[in-house]
Amino acid sequence: MKIPTAVVAEDEAPQHAELCRLLGALWPELRVIASCEDGLTALEALHEHQPDVAFLDIRMPGVSGLEVARGAPRTTHIVFTTAHDEYAIEAFERGAIDYLLKPISRERLELSLQRLRERLAAGDPADMSAALAMLKAGPSRAQNRIRWITATIGNTTRMFPIEDVLFFRAQDKYTRVVTAGDEAQIRMPLKELIGVLDPDEFWQVHRSAIVRAAAIHSVRRQDDGKWLLKLKGHGEELPVSSVFQHQFRGM
Repeated sequence: MKIPTAVVAEDEAPQHAELCRLLGALWPELRVIASCEDGLTALEALHEHQPDVAFLDIRMPGVSGLEVARGAPRTTHIVFTTAHDEYAIEAFERGAIDYLLKPISRERLELSLQRLRERLAAGDPADMSAALAMLKAGPSRAQNRIRWITATIGNTTRMFPIEDVLFFRAQDKYTRVVTAGDEAQIRMPLKELIGVLDPDEFWQVHRSAIVRAAAIHSVRRQDDGKWLLKLKGHGEELPVSSVFQHQFRGM
């Protein structure tokens, strides 16, 4: 009999430890094969391990749990966790995934695990489409998004409107901010930057790169299997890692 596997993504250590403790008590056969503290690490773990189940905190540093779920393998059943009850909790009571409000109670988790066991035993496919559509109706993050980038060029501080930025790319201890005709540096790391950018306008395509979707010209696969992204009106090409290639399916 196949041993069920799981990835747990939770950025708060006490809640992470408690969830793993409860999972061990309520579903001892379940093997947690990766524990993650941020969304990007979780996304990479999902693609590396292809687990049966993923427990994802919706609000994580960098890539959110919602965005991780969009890029998760189709065979992985997703259970969202959150400390915020403004989302449509009732929408997940009947779905193919579940939604747990923190602090997670033993009884509520036990119910969720029973549903997961039944779906895995029946071979039911994980279907994220309806649940993700419901979650998109949740509270907007627009109030947290930035409209300007304050960056340095030599000894000069410049202000860049966010709509002028083509891409951000990590370089040493800095992040490059690149427009069509200019470039500067900021100290904010990509994992923090992605949380204040509009996810419909800016896509993370690699651990080291975030690109404006409208600036993408094409994506090509090289002979060695790696993907490169070409920009409109800019000569630099950006790498696309495997965990973000789902964004370009059907382009």
